[in-house]
Amino acid sequence: MDSSFTYRSVSNYKSILYILLFIFALPFPRLTKAQASVCRTSCGDIPINYPFGIDDGCGSPYYRHILVCSDSRRLELRTPSGRYPIRNITYSDPHILVSDHLMWNCQDGDNFRPTRPFSLDTSTHLSLSLQNDYLFFNCSEDDVIIEPKPIFCERFPDRCDSTCDSASYLCRHLPECASALRSSSCCSYYPKATESLRLMLKYCATYTSVYWRNLGVTPPFNEVPEYGIRVNFDIPVTTRCLQCQDGTKGGGICGFDTQTQNFLCLCEKGNVTTYCRGMFSDFSLSHAARTSRFNRFFHGIILDFPVFKTRTPIIKYNHMFQHSRSGAIAGTATAVSMAGALGVGAGVWYLRKVRAKAPVTHGVQSTENRLF
Repeated sequence: MDSSFTYRSVSNYKSILYILLFIFALPFPRLTKAQASVCRTSCGDIPINYPFGIDDGCGSPYYRHILVCSDSRRLELRTPSGRYPIRNITYSDPHILVSDHLMWNCQDGDNFRPTRPFSLDTSTHLSLSLQNDYLFFNCSEDDVIIEPKPIFCERFPDRCDSTCDSASYLCRHLPECASALRSSSCCSYYPKATESLRLMLKYCATYTSVYWRNLGVTPPFNEVPEYGIRVNFDIPVTTRCLQCQDGTKGGGICGFDTQTQNFLCLCEKGNVTTYCRGMFSDFSLSHAARTSRFNRFFHGIILDFPVFKTRTPIIKYNHMFQHSRSGAIAGTATAVSMAGALGVGAGVWYLRKVRAKAPVTHGVQSTENRLF
């Protein structure tokens, strides 16, 4: 044992050692597993593209947990009023087409089943399309204004939107089953809010939604009515996402950190904040260099302690870093703690200060420098 250290010096060294061990227990940089392979691109026969994702961390955080792919590979839209099967997603004219089995259909005829109002989360970038028409059946005339809309609007122009149109084209020509209703009434009304729809269903037996599907032909016969609910969505476009998707820059997948919801470009080899090509390899090299430098620095400090001079270092930091890489969670990244860095610098400075002040005893053991 080096006799140039007093008992007080050894105690100080031990205190500093405990502090350093605590500091180095703080999180250090680690690579994350590639998340691009986790992002599924379809559910059944429906393609899943940006801004959507059915795996957490994929797509835009604005639509997180909106889509659900069931075990039977059926895609569903999650809303406050329930989960609804998705029939199609169109990205060129951004909209989702969903169906609600509790709505009236041709097979019901005059037999009305209990239903519930369809609603959307207003905090999302989803909205009901104006191409939807809503048909209400057997409404109470005492509580609902049921009039032919053109005549009513001429008489009461300021209340035009409050009437349920009994002369609606769709009521007179129900899609796929024009004669399904025998003794029931029908009127058309577009509720401007979920509360309006809920109030209508309080005084009507049931309802259904009809959207106008574009056939892609020359007007005026370019649209046909079909049962279903059209939900429009926005596609958030950012420069970082466009660069990430650029094939010349690696062709990554736009995603986000599942903890912070910050943007991430999901690549085959890992996740970065810019784009895939050339970025991940540079990051790996710099990380390896930082790891090697850290190992040399920390081993130098440990071996410089007298109590470790004749012992093998207990902590294998190379193994620690390998374990942290293999245990990384996709979509997350841990930063170096600034407090840890400052603590290491302060610890090294204090060690040097203590050593400079240690009394030189030339190997003579006294009551002041006795170790045991």
